[in-house]
Amino acid sequence: MTPSRGSFYRRTATRVVRGVAVAAVLALSLAACAGSDDAKVGADGAAASFGDASIQFSWIKNAEFMGEYLADKNGYFTEAGLDNVDMIEGPASIEAAVISGNADMGIGNAISTGTIIANEGAPLKIIGATYQKNPFTILSLADKGNIATLDDLKGKTIGVQASNLSLWEAFLKVNDIDEKSLTTLPVQYDPTPLFNGEVDGWFSYLTNESIDAELKGLGPVNLPLADFGLPFVAETLTVTDDAITNDREKLKALLVAEIRGWTDAINDPDAAAKLTVDTYGPTFELTIEKETRQAEIQSADLVVSADTVANGLFSISKELQQQSIDTLAATGLTITASQLFDMTLLDEVYAENPDLLAYSK
Repeated sequence: MTPSRGSFYRRTATRVVRGVAVAAVLALSLAACAGSDDAKVGADGAAASFGDASIQFSWIKNAEFMGEYLADKNGYFTEAGLDNVDMIEGPASIEAAVISGNADMGIGNAISTGTIIANEGAPLKIIGATYQKNPFTILSLADKGNIATLDDLKGKTIGVQASNLSLWEAFLKVNDIDEKSLTTLPVQYDPTPLFNGEVDGWFSYLTNESIDAELKGLGPVNLPLADFGLPFVAETLTVTDDAITNDREKLKALLVAEIRGWTDAINDPDAAAKLTVDTYGPTFELTIEKETRQAEIQSADLVVSADTVANGLFSISKELQQQSIDTLAATGLTITASQLFDMTLLDEVYAENPDLLAYSK
Protein backbone atom coordinates (compact mmCIF):
# COMPACT_ATOMS: atom_id res chain seq x y z
CA MET A 1 0.00 0.00 0.00
CA THR A 2 1.40 3.40 -0.97
CA PRO A 3 1.72 6.01 1.82
CA SER A 4 -1.28 8.04 2.92
CA ARG A 5 -1.74 11.16 0.82
CA GLY A 6 -3.32 12.97 3.77
CA SER A 7 -0.18 12.62 5.83
CA PHE A 8 1.39 15.55 4.04
CA TYR A 9 -1.51 17.54 2.62
CA ARG A 10 -2.37 19.70 5.62
CA ARG A 11 0.92 19.46 7.48
CA THR A 12 2.79 21.48 4.86
CA ALA A 13 0.76 24.63 5.51
CA THR A 14 1.76 24.87 9.14
CA ARG A 15 5.35 23.75 8.66
CA VAL A 16 6.21 26.21 5.88
CA VAL A 17 4.58 29.35 7.27
CA ARG A 18 7.49 30.36 9.51
CA GLY A 19 10.03 30.38 6.71
CA VAL A 20 7.97 31.65 3.87
CA ALA A 21 8.29 35.37 4.63
CA VAL A 22 12.09 35.23 4.51
CA ALA A 23 11.96 33.29 1.27
CA ALA A 24 9.56 35.84 -0.18
CA VAL A 25 11.87 38.75 0.57
CA LEU A 26 14.80 36.91 -0.99
CA ALA A 27 12.84 35.90 -4.06
CA LEU A 28 11.51 39.40 -4.64
CA SER A 29 15.00 40.88 -4.25
CA LEU A 30 16.41 38.45 -6.80
CA ALA A 31 13.54 39.14 -9.17
CA ALA A 32 14.15 42.87 -8.96
CA CYS A 33 17.78 42.32 -9.92
CA ALA A 34 17.08 39.82 -12.67
CA GLY A 35 14.26 41.67 -14.37
CA SER A 36 11.87 40.17 -16.87
CA ASP A 37 12.62 36.91 -18.69
CA ASP A 38 10.28 37.47 -21.59
CA ALA A 39 9.97 34.98 -24.43
CA LYS A 40 12.23 35.43 -27.42
CA VAL A 41 10.69 35.38 -30.88
CA GLY A 42 12.89 34.96 -33.93
CA ALA A 43 12.92 37.45 -36.77
CA ASP A 44 11.42 34.78 -39.00
CA GLY A 45 8.41 34.56 -36.71
CA ALA A 46 9.47 31.27 -35.16
CA ALA A 47 7.74 30.08 -32.01
CA ALA A 48 8.79 31.65 -28.74
CA SER A 49 11.38 29.88 -26.60
CA PHE A 50 11.07 30.09 -22.83
CA GLY A 51 14.04 27.94 -21.86
CA ASP A 52 13.69 25.44 -19.02
CA ALA A 53 10.89 25.29 -16.45
CA SER A 54 10.18 23.34 -13.29
CA ILE A 55 7.04 22.12 -11.55
CA GLN A 56 7.06 21.09 -7.89
CA PHE A 57 4.72 18.21 -7.07
CA SER A 58 3.28 18.03 -3.56
CA TRP A 59 3.37 14.26 -3.59
CA ILE A 60 5.15 11.26 -5.09
CA LYS A 61 4.97 10.56 -8.82
CA ASN A 62 1.73 8.61 -8.93
CA ALA A 63 -1.39 9.03 -11.07
CA GLU A 64 -2.19 12.28 -9.29
CA PHE A 65 0.02 14.01 -11.88
CA MET A 66 -0.84 11.90 -14.92
CA GLY A 67 -1.65 14.95 -17.06
CA GLU A 68 1.83 16.35 -16.50
CA TYR A 69 3.38 13.04 -17.58
CA LEU A 70 1.41 13.05 -20.82
CA ALA A 71 2.33 16.68 -21.50
CA ASP A 72 5.94 15.58 -21.20
CA LYS A 73 5.71 12.29 -23.11
CA ASN A 74 3.63 13.69 -25.98
CA GLY A 75 5.90 16.70 -26.47
CA TYR A 76 3.39 19.36 -25.47
CA PHE A 77 5.87 21.21 -23.26
CA THR A 78 8.32 21.36 -26.16
CA GLU A 79 5.66 22.50 -28.61
CA ALA A 80 4.71 25.28 -26.20
CA GLY A 81 8.28 26.61 -26.32
CA LEU A 82 9.78 25.00 -23.23
CA ASP A 83 13.17 23.32 -23.68
CA ASN A 84 12.87 21.05 -20.66
CA VAL A 85 10.39 20.78 -17.78
CA ASP A 86 11.70 19.31 -14.55
CA MET A 87 8.86 17.62 -12.67
CA ILE A 88 10.09 17.56 -9.07
CA GLU A 89 8.59 14.82 -6.92
CA GLY A 90 7.36 15.35 -3.38
CA PRO A 91 6.41 15.19 -0.61
CA ALA A 92 7.26 18.86 -0.47
CA SER A 93 5.85 22.26 0.35
CA ILE A 94 5.08 23.63 -3.06
CA GLU A 95 4.70 27.15 -1.65
CA ALA A 96 8.25 27.23 -0.31
CA ALA A 97 9.61 25.81 -3.57
CA VAL A 98 7.85 28.43 -5.67
CA ILE A 99 8.68 31.41 -3.46
CA SER A 100 12.35 30.43 -3.23
CA GLY A 101 12.60 30.22 -7.02
CA ASN A 102 13.30 26.50 -7.04
CA ALA A 103 10.15 25.92 -9.08
CA ASP A 104 8.22 28.03 -11.57
CA MET A 105 4.95 26.42 -10.57
CA GLY A 106 3.74 24.23 -7.74
CA ILE A 107 0.80 21.83 -7.68
CA GLY A 108 -0.82 22.03 -4.26
CA ASN A 109 -4.19 22.97 -2.78
CA ALA A 110 -6.21 26.04 -1.90
CA ILE A 111 -6.14 25.41 1.85
CA SER A 112 -2.37 25.17 2.16
CA THR A 113 -1.68 28.10 -0.16
CA GLY A 114 -4.49 30.18 1.33
CA THR A 115 -3.17 29.58 4.84
CA ILE A 116 0.28 30.86 3.93
CA ILE A 117 -1.07 33.91 2.12
CA ALA A 118 -3.45 34.75 4.99
CA ASN A 119 -0.88 34.29 7.73
CA GLU A 120 2.26 35.60 6.06
CA GLY A 121 1.15 37.71 3.11
CA ALA A 122 3.07 35.39 0.79
CA PRO A 123 3.26 36.77 -2.79
CA LEU A 124 1.50 33.80 -4.36
CA LYS A 125 -1.55 33.21 -6.52
CA ILE A 126 -3.45 30.19 -7.72
CA ILE A 127 -3.90 30.40 -11.51
CA GLY A 128 -5.84 27.19 -12.11
CA ALA A 129 -7.06 23.98 -10.50
CA THR A 130 -6.85 20.43 -11.80
CA TYR A 131 -9.37 19.11 -9.24
CA GLN A 132 -12.69 20.92 -9.29
CA LYS A 133 -13.55 19.27 -5.99
CA ASN A 134 -11.24 18.22 -3.19
CA PRO A 135 -10.76 14.47 -2.58
CA PHE A 136 -11.12 14.45 1.22
CA THR A 137 -13.65 11.96 2.57
CA ILE A 138 -14.79 10.26 5.74
CA LEU A 139 -14.20 6.63 4.79
CA SER A 140 -16.08 3.79 6.44
CA LEU A 141 -16.83 0.19 5.55
CA ALA A 142 -20.22 -1.20 4.65
CA ASP A 143 -20.17 -3.74 7.48
CA LYS A 144 -18.54 -1.40 10.02
CA GLY A 145 -19.63 2.20 10.37
CA ASN A 146 -21.45 2.50 7.04
CA ILE A 147 -21.35 6.32 7.19
CA ALA A 148 -23.20 7.52 4.10
CA THR A 149 -25.00 10.56 5.56
CA LEU A 150 -24.32 13.19 8.20
CA ASP A 151 -26.83 11.52 10.52
CA ASP A 152 -24.78 8.33 10.32
CA LEU A 153 -21.93 10.05 12.17
CA LYS A 154 -23.85 10.12 15.43
CA GLY A 155 -22.31 7.84 18.02
CA LYS A 156 -19.43 6.84 15.74
CA THR A 157 -15.69 6.87 16.38
CA ILE A 158 -13.74 8.67 13.66
CA GLY A 159 -9.97 8.43 13.27
CA VAL A 160 -8.50 11.86 12.46
CA GLN A 161 -4.82 12.68 11.92
CA ALA A 162 -3.35 15.70 13.67
CA SER A 163 -2.63 17.46 10.37
CA ASN A 164 -6.30 17.14 9.35
CA LEU A 165 -7.85 18.15 12.67
CA SER A 166 -8.63 21.74 11.67
CA LEU A 167 -10.44 20.57 8.54
CA TRP A 168 -12.37 18.00 10.57
CA GLU A 169 -13.40 20.63 13.10
CA ALA A 170 -14.46 22.95 10.27
CA PHE A 171 -16.48 20.10 8.76
CA LEU A 172 -18.32 19.59 12.05
CA LYS A 173 -18.88 23.33 12.44
CA VAL A 174 -20.35 24.00 8.99
CA ASN A 175 -22.66 21.01 9.33
CA ASP A 176 -23.75 21.99 12.86
CA ILE A 177 -22.60 18.68 14.32
CA ASP A 178 -22.00 18.62 18.07
CA GLU A 179 -18.51 17.26 18.77
CA LYS A 180 -19.96 15.42 21.75
CA SER A 181 -22.29 13.43 19.49
CA LEU A 182 -19.35 11.37 18.24
CA THR A 183 -15.81 10.43 19.21
CA THR A 184 -12.77 11.93 17.50
CA LEU A 185 -9.84 9.57 17.91
CA PRO A 186 -6.29 10.86 17.23
CA VAL A 187 -4.58 8.49 14.79
CA GLN A 188 -1.58 8.21 12.54
CA TYR A 189 -1.91 7.72 8.77
CA ASP A 190 -1.99 3.96 8.26
CA PRO A 191 -5.71 3.06 7.88
CA THR A 192 -5.25 -0.48 9.22
CA PRO A 193 -7.33 0.33 12.36
CA LEU A 194 -10.28 1.07 10.08
CA PHE A 195 -9.74 -2.06 8.03
CA ASN A 196 -9.51 -4.11 11.23
CA GLY A 197 -12.77 -2.66 12.58
CA GLU A 198 -11.18 -0.74 15.47
CA VAL A 199 -12.85 2.54 14.42
CA ASP A 200 -15.99 3.38 12.47
CA GLY A 201 -14.59 6.01 10.11
CA TRP A 202 -11.31 7.42 8.87
CA PHE A 203 -10.33 10.86 7.56
CA SER A 204 -9.15 9.82 4.11
CA TYR A 205 -8.62 10.49 0.41
CA LEU A 206 -11.00 9.29 -2.28
CA THR A 207 -7.94 8.58 -4.39
CA ASN A 208 -5.92 6.70 -1.77
CA GLU A 209 -7.30 4.88 1.29
CA SER A 210 -10.74 4.46 -0.29
CA ILE A 211 -9.15 2.68 -3.23
CA ASP A 212 -7.11 0.49 -0.86
CA ALA A 213 -10.34 -0.58 0.83
CA GLU A 214 -11.98 -1.27 -2.51
CA LEU A 215 -9.10 -3.38 -3.77
CA LYS A 216 -9.17 -5.37 -0.52
CA GLY A 217 -12.86 -6.09 -1.07
CA LEU A 218 -13.86 -4.26 2.12
CA GLY A 219 -16.85 -2.36 0.72
CA PRO A 220 -15.80 1.29 1.14
CA VAL A 221 -18.46 3.89 1.94
CA ASN A 222 -17.53 7.54 1.42
CA LEU A 223 -18.81 10.79 2.87
CA PRO A 224 -16.96 13.34 0.68
CA LEU A 225 -16.26 16.65 2.38
CA ALA A 226 -16.80 18.52 -0.89
CA ASP A 227 -20.40 17.27 -0.98
CA PHE A 228 -21.05 18.07 2.68
CA GLY A 229 -20.13 21.65 3.41
CA LEU A 230 -16.40 21.91 2.59
CA PRO A 231 -15.96 22.42 -1.14
CA PHE A 232 -12.59 23.75 -2.20
CA VAL A 233 -10.34 23.28 -5.20
CA ALA A 234 -7.30 21.04 -5.07
CA GLU A 235 -4.31 20.17 -7.24
CA THR A 236 -4.07 23.92 -7.69
CA LEU A 237 -1.43 25.58 -9.86
CA THR A 238 0.46 28.12 -7.76
CA VAL A 239 2.95 30.75 -8.94
CA THR A 240 4.43 34.00 -7.64
CA ASP A 241 2.96 37.43 -8.23
CA ASP A 242 6.27 38.40 -9.82
CA ALA A 243 6.05 35.58 -12.35
CA ILE A 244 2.53 36.62 -13.31
CA THR A 245 3.91 40.05 -14.20
CA ASN A 246 7.35 39.22 -15.59
CA ASP A 247 7.07 35.63 -16.86
CA ARG A 248 3.47 35.73 -17.99
CA GLU A 249 3.97 34.16 -21.42
CA LYS A 250 6.07 31.35 -19.96
CA LEU A 251 3.33 30.54 -17.45
CA LYS A 252 0.76 30.57 -20.22
CA ALA A 253 2.93 28.15 -22.20
CA LEU A 254 2.95 25.81 -19.21
CA LEU A 255 -0.83 26.08 -18.94
CA VAL A 256 -1.33 25.27 -22.63
CA ALA A 257 0.86 22.16 -22.40
CA GLU A 258 -0.77 21.02 -19.15
CA ILE A 259 -4.29 21.42 -20.56
CA ARG A 260 -3.31 19.27 -23.54
CA GLY A 261 -1.74 16.67 -21.27
CA TRP A 262 -4.76 16.46 -19.00
CA THR A 263 -7.06 16.29 -22.02
CA ASP A 264 -5.23 13.14 -23.10
CA ALA A 265 -5.22 11.74 -19.56
CA ILE A 266 -8.94 12.00 -18.88
CA ASN A 267 -9.79 10.60 -22.30
CA ASP A 268 -7.67 7.49 -21.71
CA PRO A 269 -7.14 6.97 -17.96
CA ASP A 270 -6.00 3.38 -18.46
CA ALA A 271 -3.11 4.50 -20.66
CA ALA A 272 -2.31 7.34 -18.25
CA ALA A 273 -2.12 4.88 -15.35
CA LYS A 274 0.15 2.54 -17.30
CA LEU A 275 2.45 5.43 -18.21
CA THR A 276 2.56 6.41 -14.54
CA VAL A 277 3.54 2.95 -13.34
CA ASP A 278 5.92 2.05 -16.16
CA THR A 279 7.72 5.33 -16.83
CA TYR A 280 7.29 8.06 -14.24
CA GLY A 281 6.72 6.27 -10.94
CA PRO A 282 8.56 2.93 -11.04
CA THR A 283 10.51 3.67 -7.84
CA PHE A 284 7.39 4.09 -5.69
CA GLU A 285 6.06 0.52 -5.63
CA LEU A 286 2.91 1.56 -7.44
CA THR A 287 0.42 -1.03 -8.62
CA ILE A 288 -1.42 -0.82 -11.92
CA GLU A 289 -4.69 -1.69 -10.16
CA LYS A 290 -4.57 1.24 -7.75
CA GLU A 291 -3.20 3.76 -10.25
CA THR A 292 -5.88 2.80 -12.76
CA ARG A 293 -8.63 3.34 -10.21
CA GLN A 294 -7.12 6.69 -9.21
CA ALA A 295 -6.94 7.71 -12.86
CA GLU A 296 -10.57 6.68 -13.38
CA ILE A 297 -11.82 8.53 -10.29
CA GLN A 298 -9.91 11.68 -11.19
CA SER A 299 -11.17 11.61 -14.79
CA ALA A 300 -14.81 11.01 -13.91
CA ASP A 301 -15.34 12.81 -10.61
CA LEU A 302 -12.62 15.31 -9.72
CA VAL A 303 -11.11 16.97 -12.80
CA VAL A 304 -14.26 17.58 -14.84
CA SER A 305 -17.45 19.42 -13.94
CA ALA A 306 -20.18 21.54 -15.47
CA ASP A 307 -17.81 24.51 -15.11
CA THR A 308 -15.03 22.82 -17.07
CA VAL A 309 -17.48 21.85 -19.80
CA ALA A 310 -18.40 25.50 -20.14
CA ASN A 311 -15.04 27.13 -19.47
CA GLY A 312 -12.32 24.53 -19.97
CA LEU A 313 -10.02 22.46 -17.77
CA PHE A 314 -8.38 24.17 -14.76
CA SER A 315 -11.21 26.73 -14.58
CA ILE A 316 -12.22 28.02 -11.16
CA SER A 317 -15.60 29.71 -11.31
CA LYS A 318 -16.43 32.70 -9.14
CA GLU A 319 -18.72 30.45 -7.12
CA LEU A 320 -16.02 27.84 -6.56
CA GLN A 321 -13.52 30.54 -5.63
CA GLN A 322 -15.93 31.82 -2.99
CA GLN A 323 -16.59 28.30 -1.72
CA SER A 324 -12.85 27.85 -1.23
CA ILE A 325 -12.71 31.17 0.64
CA ASP A 326 -15.64 30.09 2.80
CA THR A 327 -13.86 26.83 3.63
CA LEU A 328 -10.78 28.77 4.72
CA ALA A 329 -13.02 31.00 6.84
CA ALA A 330 -14.43 27.90 8.51
CA THR A 331 -10.88 27.00 9.58
CA GLY A 332 -10.48 30.47 11.10
CA LEU A 333 -8.65 32.26 8.28
CA THR A 334 -9.58 35.54 6.59
CA ILE A 335 -8.63 35.97 2.93
CA THR A 336 -10.37 37.28 -0.18
CA ALA A 337 -10.71 35.62 -3.56
CA SER A 338 -8.56 38.30 -5.19
CA GLN A 339 -5.79 37.59 -2.69
CA LEU A 340 -5.80 33.88 -3.49
CA PHE A 341 -6.77 33.57 -7.17
CA ASP A 342 -5.71 35.16 -10.46
CA MET A 343 -7.57 33.62 -13.37
CA THR A 344 -6.51 36.16 -15.99
CA LEU A 345 -3.76 33.96 -17.44
CA LEU A 346 -6.14 31.08 -18.03
CA ASP A 347 -8.66 33.49 -19.57
CA GLU A 348 -5.97 34.62 -22.01
CA VAL A 349 -4.94 31.04 -22.78
CA TYR A 350 -8.47 30.08 -23.80
CA ALA A 351 -9.03 33.32 -25.69
CA GLU A 352 -5.86 32.66 -27.69
CA ASN A 353 -6.42 28.88 -28.00
CA PRO A 354 -10.18 28.28 -28.14
CA ASP A 355 -9.61 24.76 -29.46
CA LEU A 356 -8.42 23.76 -25.99
CA LEU A 357 -11.91 24.25 -24.56
CA ALA A 358 -13.23 21.03 -26.10
CA TYR A 359 -11.36 18.48 -24.00
CA SER A 360 -13.83 15.62 -24.56
CA LYS A 361 -12.80 13.45 -27.50
